[in-house]
Amino acid sequence: MTKYEEISKDIRDKIHSGIYPPESLLPDQLTLCKTYDCSRMTIKKAFDILAMEGLVYRQRGAGTFVMKNALANKQDASLRDYEGLTKMMGKEHISSQVIEFTIGFPNAKVQKQLLIKKDEPVYSIVRLRLLDEKPYVLEHTFMPLNVVTGLNETILHGSIYDYLKQELGLVMSGAFRKINADKPSDYDKLYLNCGEHDPVLEVEQVVYSKDGRPIEYSRSRHRYDTRSFIMLDHREP
Repeated sequence: MTKYEEISKDIRDKIHSGIYPPESLLPDQLTLCKTYDCSRMTIKKAFDILAMEGLVYRQRGAGTFVMKNALANKQDASLRDYEGLTKMMGKEHISSQVIEFTIGFPNAKVQKQLLIKKDEPVYSIVRLRLLDEKPYVLEHTFMPLNVVTGLNETILHGSIYDYLKQELGLVMSGAFRKINADKPSDYDKLYLNCGEHDPVLEVEQVVYSKDGRPIEYSRSRHRYDTRSFIMLDHREP
């Protein structure tokens, strides 16, 4: 975890615990630089993360404030987040059950999303992510072998994104996401404990590296009563 990610996590925890209540003014950047022994750029990056999560907003000439938002809670996911579930919830709360892990050739849809040819192999991964040992999200993921190398089942039990960044040096710069409601599949019923008529929220996404290459195409399946997504639309005056 980088310094600015550590700082954003600490401030996030203080917001959720009420140390920084809604509408309160956060300490200025110089004060936070002294508190965390870092540069102003590091504090700015930490604030950028919190702003994308809808937790804070800036007022020119006044400072950075905690957002007053009764709709948001700790388990809401930002639509602009692509750091992964482990980073969001904390590795002490997230575990993974590997259901499928194979290497094969992509079908037409995977080829299109990953911008690869039919003879370029991909990892095909199905994981059940558990939050505090309870089923939370079912992930179906495809990654190209020519970009993501050395993936194994040990890595899949932890954070794939940490491996991409720390071991392969891949920097994720953005993601395209589509969210839709769906009926539960047999996998959803088996692994997410969905009932026959329980709706499922599916997040389909392509994640891009800094150089514009697609490094992941995935579909994440969520029970209707376990997760929601938020997006902050704030315009500075």
